[in-house]
Amino acid sequence: MDYKNFKDTIAASPYIFTIGVAGDSGSGKTTFTQGVRSIFGNDLVSTITLDDYHSLDRAGRKEQGITALDPKANRIDRLEQDLIQLRRGVPIHKPVYNHTTGKFDPPVVFRPNKILILEGLHTLFTPGLRKYLDFTLFVDPEKQVKYDWKLKRDVIKRGYSRDAVLKEISEREPEYERYIAPQKEFADAVIGIDYSRHGQQLGEERNVYQVTLSQTRMKQSIENIDLSLDLYSILSLSERNFSLEFVTSEHDGHRMGRLIIDGELSAHVVKKLEHSIEKQTQVHPISIFKDRPYVTAGELAQLILCWRIIHRRIFLETNR
Repeated sequence: MDYKNFKDTIAASPYIFTIGVAGDSGSGKTTFTQGVRSIFGNDLVSTITLDDYHSLDRAGRKEQGITALDPKANRIDRLEQDLIQLRRGVPIHKPVYNHTTGKFDPPVVFRPNKILILEGLHTLFTPGLRKYLDFTLFVDPEKQVKYDWKLKRDVIKRGYSRDAVLKEISEREPEYERYIAPQKEFADAVIGIDYSRHGQQLGEERNVYQVTLSQTRMKQSIENIDLSLDLYSILSLSERNFSLEFVTSEHDGHRMGRLIIDGELSAHVVKKLEHSIEKQTQVHPISIFKDRPYVTAGELAQLILCWRIIHRRIFLETNR
């Protein structure tokens, strides 16, 4: 690469690079794009939460007897139109849904940065949305993990009662299976999350889970881009349980690779990975996990996703 820092190239480019993240409410969608925000910063990254495109407020959904997972409760057509404008770099008047009140606040002017992340229930729902997304991700935690997270978030952060959250979980499940889960087949990568085989309590204590990263084969490749692990560092520096497994599978005629990561990895190993990505992609600094003795499986998956997203962005720039 000829660029001193590929961030500068992105900043100077007219291209708006779009990342679409789909999954159930409370599934951890924001977590797995946090690495992109950390690397590129607020000057280059902007985010739209699809909850803002609900067509009904909380009272309206209750009155009609539907949940936010039902496409009829969302303005997907308006989102498609806004995404087209945003890809052109044109500001929009974005609606705002207030989770505290369950009502809509006045719209705001939204200007896209050079990397635009869309996160929500229906991000990959229509061909019109998928057409304008450069990289797509589906986050798919196991049911028990998802339910535990949703209880914790909605009771503590959003002020709902435990009984209300449990009732909502029960009501939402059929619609999740009907409207949300099928979007997995359109994702470039799928993140699965389960409790660690080293102990369920590690999730609560240190955010340690077993994470499965399923990916389609890359259709484009960049010379000299690779991602490697330092086996010596893993064997000599780690004092906590860690496992890494790779398996292949067929899904709807497509070959998928599944990387299964569990436990915690020495931060020394991850720092080497960050430096390797910096050298190969000319994006720097990449230092997501500072002053940390260990990095979790989920955080390592974040870094691998960042590498693939950067890889995709470089390909688009060098083939325009």
